[in-house]
Order: sequence, then C-alpha cells, then structure tokens
Amino acid sequence: MSKYSEITPELLELANLCKRNSAIDPELYAKYDVKRGLRDISGKGVLTGLTEICEILSYTIVDNDYVPCEGKLYYRGVDVEEIIDGFMKEDRFGFEEVTYLLMFGELPSKKQLEDFNALIERYRELPPSFVRDIIMKAPSKDMMNTLARSVLTLYSYDDQADNITIENVMRQSMQLIALFPLLSVYGYQAYTHYYFGNSLVIHPPKPGLSTAESILYMLRPDMKYSQLEAKILDIALVLHAEHGGGNNSTFTTHVVTSSGTDTYSAIAASLGSLKGPKHGGANIKVMQMFEDMKTNIKDWTDEEEVSSYLSDLLNKKAFDKSGLIYGMGHAVYSISDPRANVLKQYVKSLSEEKGLLKEFGLYEMVERLAPEIIAKERKMYKGVSANVDFYSGFVYHMLGLPAELYTPIFAIARISGWCAHRLEELINAGKIIRPAYKCVAKHRPYQTLNDREESTN
Repeated sequence: MSKYSEITPELLELANLCKRNSAIDPELYAKYDVKRGLRDISGKGVLTGLTEICEILSYTIVDNDYVPCEGKLYYRGVDVEEIIDGFMKEDRFGFEEVTYLLMFGELPSKKQLEDFNALIERYRELPPSFVRDIIMKAPSKDMMNTLARSVLTLYSYDDQADNITIENVMRQSMQLIALFPLLSVYGYQAYTHYYFGNSLVIHPPKPGLSTAESILYMLRPDMKYSQLEAKILDIALVLHAEHGGGNNSTFTTHVVTSSGTDTYSAIAASLGSLKGPKHGGANIKVMQMFEDMKTNIKDWTDEEEVSSYLSDLLNKKAFDKSGLIYGMGHAVYSISDPRANVLKQYVKSLSEEKGLLKEFGLYEMVERLAPEIIAKERKMYKGVSANVDFYSGFVYHMLGLPAELYTPIFAIARISGWCAHRLEELINAGKIIRPAYKCVAKHRPYQTLNDREESTN
C-alpha cells in the first residue's frame, strides 16, 4: 500500500474523534419530524419540485387514503410499457426515440428520429488524442471514476463550456449522450490492458448502429452480437433512461444545476451519485448474491432449501451478512416495479439462447419466495417486490458484459434523463435548491488554547 493510501495511527485517532463528536441521537429525528432520505415512514417522498418528464405511480388515493397499486412508469405522459411494445412490434431499437421524447417532450416523427440519430452519430467522436491523453493515462480500477474524470476533462475541450443558454446546454447534452458509450467502453479496455495485460482493443464506432449495438460492437473483440442480445440491451437502456426527479442522481442534477454551474460539473456530480452501491451498483450485488446462492444451495429447485438461504440472508448469516436480499424492494414501488416486469418478459428468451434456463428458474423462485419471507421476518410499512436490478444484472451477465461496466451502462441510459432534467431546471429558472437542516448541537463558550483539555477517548 502506498503512503498516500495508508491509514496511520494518527488518522485512526482523528477518525474516532470525528465519530464520537458527530453521532446524532436517533430519537431526535422523530422528535423534530425529520424525513430522513426525504421520505416518510411509508416510503412516500417529500415533494420538492415539479416535473413534466417522468411520472411514477405506486399508489392510488381511495377515501383520502394512499392505497398501493401495481407500479406504472410514464415518460412524458406515455406508458413505458406501451413504448417498448410499440418499437418491438416494429422490430427496431427504442433508446434513441426515448431520449428524444425525454428531452423534447414529444414522440418524434420518422424524419425527426432519423435526423436525431444522424446528429447523435455525428457527435459520437471524441476530440483528437483524447483516448491516448486522457483515457489511457492513469486508468482507474473503477469505470465510474473514469467516466466522471473524462466528463470533467471534456470541459477543457469546449470553447463554450460555461455557457448555460438552453441552445448550448442542448448541444452539450447531446454530445455527452453520444459519447458516454465510448468513454465507458474505452475506459474498460484501458483498465484491462494495464491491470491484467489484456490486448488493447479500441474499435471506433460504426456508422448506422444504435446505442445498444454500439456498446456490444465496441466492447467485443470480434465486434459480433445477435439481434436478440442488442434488442434486450436496448430495452434495458430504455428502462433505465429515467425515473423521476426524486431519484438520488437526478435530484443531484437538479441541485447542482440550480447553482448555475456548467453542464460537465453537473453531470459529473450525477455520476458520483450513481456510483454509490445504494443507487447504481445494486445489480452487481444481486449478481454476487446469486453466485453465492448457487454455490451454497445444492438443489436449485428445492423451495425449502432456497427459503432457508433467503432466511439466512435476512438474519445476516449468508453472503455479505448485510441482512439484505438484494434486488428486492424499492423506495417507491411496493406491489410491483414495472421495469422488472418488462425486463423479465425478455430475460427468459435470452436465457434460452444462452442455455441458462436453470438459472432463470432460480431467479423466478427467489422473486416469488422472497416477499413472503421478508413479510414474516421484518416489520414492513409497504409491500416488497423485485426491482429492476433483480433482473438487469442477470441480463448483463448473459450478455457477457463485465461487472465493471454494469453501472456505467446505467449511466449511458440515465444521461438522457439527467440532461432532460437539467434543461427543465434551467428553463424554469428556479431558486438555488437549499433545504433546511436543524442544528441540535448545544451552545458552549469558546475556550482559550491553554484552557482546553485533550480528549482521552
């Protein structure tokens, strides 16, 4: 370990001092009615803004009471399930259409979609020597770090970086949407080359490909993929493109945008939020949990054995001892997550193509058993169901995507929503976002240096 990473005894002492003097009595949150996580005890979010970009329905109001319902997701008022059903029936890709809808507020005509795709394709080109000078230099072990650093560096290549007029931010947004697949895939290639000695393969993007196709084309050494693979990755991108203004990374976009800062800083901040395992990294934990499950369960079809393992998870006896069944439950949805329902429809087809039907059966069983076991062993204020991360990790695994790219692929999709929300925040010219925190520290007099006693604990 280098001296820059070492935790010295002096640092340990300071850390303990910080912990001791920063711990707040949990009872004070209830006393002052603090909505921790900006959510009440039932999971309903505190209203902090208005948006026309995305709507999430997880409950209906009956007799002035909130009643959970099947989850629904709307992009600009259009049901995402109808969107996916529409472009799949027409045998085409849908992520670019959804990006257009989110950013501009209406579904494109055939000509508008063609022109939009052509513009994205034109922007899908990095500045000269960017791969060599930025991506290849000091590659990070974490692709989200690489992605954020690349975004911040693009600021230096933009003559209008600080211009926050709608026209300029629109240009910057479309360029970032176009470049995220390149930055992610090339960052991964540099990482595997320098850390593992793998051959360095950099495929320039091929004209005429969708975003989903481009990811697979640039990532795979032979540049080959099946249409089913590309279509299911496209659906995953559509489902991850947007999820309301209240999710952590999109709220970050609003908060940072409200300060008047530049596009690159705002998107880098959103990437920092998405990097967190409680947000964008959840599907990796699902995959790791299932790998542990498959190792420790002898008969994947034995409900009793699977139930016992799930119970052990909740009681901190299995996997990472966190007490969580990853992929189950959501901050908003209770009865069902529509994204998980849609993705599941196509997961079975891919598992058949890949010869992984047995694994798919295990996922289905866990999805069915986990809510029952959680309800028995935990006090719940709302229902629990599989969320989108439950199946997305399995999809990426079947596509042969490296785990290091799971969260960047989330970012490749969500950049569309972030940009739409940044534009909405700028267009409506709201105040800088500044919620209140109540200070609960006791007042005390200042002591001169000679009168202070050194802490002993």
